Amino acid sequence: MHLSVIFRVTGTLLTFFSFTFLLPIIVALAFNEGNANTFVTAFFVTLISGLVLWLPLRGNRELRGGDGFLITALFYIGLGIFGAIPFYIDPATQLSFTDAAFESMSGLTTTGATILVGLDDLPKSLLFYRQLLQWFGGMGIIVLAVAIFPMLGIGGMQLYRTESPGPVKDNKLTPRITETAKALWYIYLGLTVSCALAYWAAGMSIFDAISHSFATVAIGGFSTHDASIGFFNSGTIEAVACLFMVLSGVNFGLHFLVWRRRNPFHYFQDFEVRAYLTFLVLIGVVVCSILLTNPPDSVSPIRDGIFQTISITTTTGFVTQDFSQWPSVAPVILLLAAFVGGCAGSTAGGIKMIRVVMIYLQGMREVKRLIHPNGIFPIKLGKTAVPDRLIEAVWSFFSVYVLLFLFSVTVIMAMSDLDFLTAFSAVGASLNNLGPGLGEVAMNYSGLDADVKWVLMFNMMLGRLEIFTLLVLLTPAYWRR
Repeated sequence: MHLSVIFRVTGTLLTFFSFTFLLPIIVALAFNEGNANTFVTAFFVTLISGLVLWLPLRGNRELRGGDGFLITALFYIGLGIFGAIPFYIDPATQLSFTDAAFESMSGLTTTGATILVGLDDLPKSLLFYRQLLQWFGGMGIIVLAVAIFPMLGIGGMQLYRTESPGPVKDNKLTPRITETAKALWYIYLGLTVSCALAYWAAGMSIFDAISHSFATVAIGGFSTHDASIGFFNSGTIEAVACLFMVLSGVNFGLHFLVWRRRNPFHYFQDFEVRAYLTFLVLIGVVVCSILLTNPPDSVSPIRDGIFQTISITTTTGFVTQDFSQWPSVAPVILLLAAFVGGCAGSTAGGIKMIRVVMIYLQGMREVKRLIHPNGIFPIKLGKTAVPDRLIEAVWSFFSVYVLLFLFSVTVIMAMSDLDFLTAFSAVGASLNNLGPGLGEVAMNYSGLDADVKWVLMFNMMLGRLEIFTLLVLLTPAYWRR
């Protein structure tokens, strides 16, 4: 382990992030809000801190195997702290440091759980910055940074592996990792621009269209209004949101393949996408059926049922209604669906559809082995056989995921007076990077104790980095290498 290299890279990433404060400054000046100093202060504090770590340690030494884990963890922690500066010092928010860090980490990890209330009255620059955090966190600032690292003499493969979601970490779209990172960001940017234009055409203001496109493509769920998408009360806007939430829940590598080959049928040829779309349809049918059987007041069973199914299942977290008040088991079904999430390699949270499919196939294989003990039953995704090593990795991930979830629920209930439903949904919404939960956290997390918020922030990081990237740092073997 080369600590000098690790600190140098961390400083480089932090320096790079500091320039994101320039955009909110432009917004503050454009709307004449008088709070540009908030972001000027955050810019210089972050820039100087990054340069202090970077400049004294300049060199061309490459990252070693495993260094990416520590860099990624340090960067997300550092970014959560430095990203909290505007929320902490802006007089319009009046947040404690814990609340400011919670809002920052929630945005960075695309969770969408919020502390803030009265969003409609906050400065647009602060709202824009909040959405921007999610947008950068969606594809991962580190993946973007990998694209420019060769100019700085920094190897990027280790960072790409730790940032990329999904069970297969070494798949590259192009021969060079830099080109892979660029390809992902081109697709990401293209979807964002398309989403913003669609929102604008559907009736949003330019500001709201850009802001909500950030949160939609990042599958984050932050909004510029307390009522979220429900503020607009527009079926057209909701349809646009649904389309881009579904697209953003698909593997971005597959988007790249479709774009390069100019063949949209590749979507339907992909086993994981077919399972993902089937799951969305099944959950949608169940939720809509429940709402049609016992329709709540002021709820359109089909329209709201479809929207909330897509929003919650993809772990976006936009709302048109307070779904926690829906009848029967509909809210619980939606929350459990978020555990599945979107496809591997997407901006969605959750366990990922490909892992769920492999767990199911492994379960069916064990049933067949009971009937035919001497039979050989390979697990296949489509026509491709899955190596047993990958199955073992998926089961390991799932086991640790469940254990951490239960442990976090137990810890939160032990340190607070929260009921089981609130603790269960808060951890689920954090670990799956969903945002809204049930009970006391249905719409807002401001009422939670400070120590509970720190536990939830840790769960947000675990979910965003897919657990092992962070847990490996807690093992003695990592530090002895």
